Amino acid sequence: MEKSDSFITIKKPAESEIKIKGSRFIGQVFKCDSEPQAVSILESVRKKFYDATHNCFAYRIGSDNDALFRYSDDGEPSGTAGKPIYDRIEGHNLTNLILIVTRYFGGTKLGTGGLTRAYSEAARSVLEKAGDLEVYITEQISFTVKFPDYGSVERIIHQLEARIVSSDFSDKIKMVVEIRLSLVKKFREAVTDATSGRIEIEQAR
Repeated sequence: MEKSDSFITIKKPAESEIKIKGSRFIGQVFKCDSEPQAVSILESVRKKFYDATHNCFAYRIGSDNDALFRYSDDGEPSGTAGKPIYDRIEGHNLTNLILIVTRYFGGTKLGTGGLTRAYSEAARSVLEKAGDLEVYITEQISFTVKFPDYGSVERIIHQLEARIVSSDFSDKIKMVVEIRLSLVKKFREAVTDATSGRIEIEQAR
């Protein structure tokens, strides 16, 4: 099965608060591209809400079968906080984010069912505020082409919606383009055919 060249993450960081029987549940969600970044964000939120009763969280990084994830109840009864938060992330098919729900206890116990619903609702609320964004995984391709072939190559760049990263027009044209991973092979074949093999593809990175 071919690996996807896109993933869905949040459009922007967000914060949302709900109150249930006196307890405050503050949901925050942030983009992150690595586990150390997720841990750093978590630590900064813990410092900000140092006096909170709990800072429960879930994060997911990467896509397909390579996704890395973790969640924590942070002292709440097992399965009532971290897992419901993660289930919201997974239910939206989101990745590359950390979602933290901070609780200030209001004096009334909610029970396991009440806690699960509260953390799930806090996560849902903040994800709704953050919105979804599809991100494409890309690759950069460097190549050199002669002036007579430039028009043909430029057309293919536009057809495949590649982005020109840099271009140097001297005796030849040196270019770097960025293109969706799933279209790399098609681009290479198309420009090679269009120039009858005269294009010099230096590297993909």
